[in-house]
Amino acid sequence: MNTSAARPIDRALVWFRRDLRADDHAALHHALRSARQVFCVFILDREILDALPRADRRVAFILDALRVLDEDLRRLGGALIVRHAVASDEIPRLAAELGVQAVFTNHDDEPPALARDARVAERLKAKGCELRTFKDHVIFERSEVLTATGTPYGVFTPYKNAWLRKVNDFYLRSYPIERHAGALATTPLAAGVPALADIGFEAVTVSPHLGQGSRGAQALLDDFLDRIDAYDRQRDFPAVKGPSYLSVHLRFGTVSIRQLARLAHARMQGGDHGAEIWLS
Repeated sequence: MNTSAARPIDRALVWFRRDLRADDHAALHHALRSARQVFCVFILDREILDALPRADRRVAFILDALRVLDEDLRRLGGALIVRHAVASDEIPRLAAELGVQAVFTNHDDEPPALARDARVAERLKAKGCELRTFKDHVIFERSEVLTATGTPYGVFTPYKNAWLRKVNDFYLRSYPIERHAGALATTPLAAGVPALADIGFEAVTVSPHLGQGSRGAQALLDDFLDRIDAYDRQRDFPAVKGPSYLSVHLRFGTVSIRQLARLAHARMQGGDHGAEIWLS
């Protein structure tokens, strides 16, 4: 599995997963810089969805986020292909259908995801295609923050202190999309985002305060920045509007972790204790 941009290619496919936004996106950035044409896809993976209850707010949240992502990609000149299938089967099939030489995606280090990605990489390789993966969901991953003996931290506070010592502009840098968007390509295969009923789910209501996709995340962030300095004093009181309410957006990548960390780090450098607590 190649984790870095290699030789230039003609066509690429970006596989969105837990990163449902069209800005500051590592895999999309590298694909746009590496290929002449870039297609985008999200798989409503039946290996995950089939086991869920038929009324599931997470699925409704994802579909709302996909509609926003599709709109944003279309504004930039592309579009989002959405398939309801087994991802490990559908990604190699779609890669062959589109004639791409590489599939770009971001790391997912959950054990089932690693096993899935290994299957996808093997099947792509058999078709003369490669899987390129990138860090996007976190600031530091895998072996980037270890103890002096080279082992993972087992206690939070020493880990937090090591994290804060290491973080700098290099790790917080953005992956710009719009300036490279000329490589985005559209296709008749991008026929829009299905409704819940189309994939066998019941209608549910997602909490309105979360908003939809990346737009909802940005609205929550804008609101939180006006009160982040009080985060350390108000976060533990449910009756008080103290937290950011961005956890679900971070879970599905509708907001960039680097954007949040850049904002908090800048406030922390100015002595904002609330921002330091939130960042750590």
